Amino acid sequence: MVTVAFDLAHGGRWTSLRGAGREWLWHRPVSERLGVRPDDPFVDAGGLEECIPTVRGVPDHGAAWSRPWTEAGVDCGDFRLSRTWAGDTATYRLEAEPGYRFVWAAHALLDLTPSAVLEAPAGCSARVDGGAVVEWPSPLARLGPDDGTAVGAILVDCPAVTVADGERLTFVLDAPGQPVSVALWRNLRGWPAGNPYRSIGVEPMLGRVFDLAEAGPGDAAVVPASGVCEWRLRVSAA
Repeated sequence: MVTVAFDLAHGGRWTSLRGAGREWLWHRPVSERLGVRPDDPFVDAGGLEECIPTVRGVPDHGAAWSRPWTEAGVDCGDFRLSRTWAGDTATYRLEAEPGYRFVWAAHALLDLTPSAVLEAPAGCSARVDGGAVVEWPSPLARLGPDDGTAVGAILVDCPAVTVADGERLTFVLDAPGQPVSVALWRNLRGWPAGNPYRSIGVEPMLGRVFDLAEAGPGDAAVVPASGVCEWRLRVSAA
């Protein structure tokens, strides 16, 4: 069983994800996170941020993380997003004009040891920053120790992954009719320049690219004719 906590006033951010006797989310104390406004540059405080309608690009890390939420969700102008948690599952509902395209990521930054490994189905393809495509398992699956690198990758058409770090944390994403992937941000003290730190992101997502502006056919989620798009993220730890 896992338990969660949210900070609705500051972007609906997940501030805790506990299971198997440990806290899984990494945090970075930055006071600037408390005063952000829509369209501000992203402030990396850790936890799990809801990144939508893009991750990279404009607005930086999306429009939802920088707005206050209510129990009913958040209104971002072009769309309204709601999220409910029950048992081990977060259920999402997005309302927008039919045909609206978006990328969403559960931008989870995890507190992991140097021995942590990302497990994904064998043969899964991963798009790596710079354009390379690699097949899983890959050396990128080792999530430490720190080596001064920072790499982003997307495991395309991958609905489930497990982080093995003594205990095991599993994400399973269910979104019928939408492209389902997992983003990996493997920052082993390689970013930012001048003051690098360690942050490991394992991010279930709708879409196949980080930046919505770069999405080709099939690379983004699309709101159907009903004007409503729904998906579920199941989280378990053992």
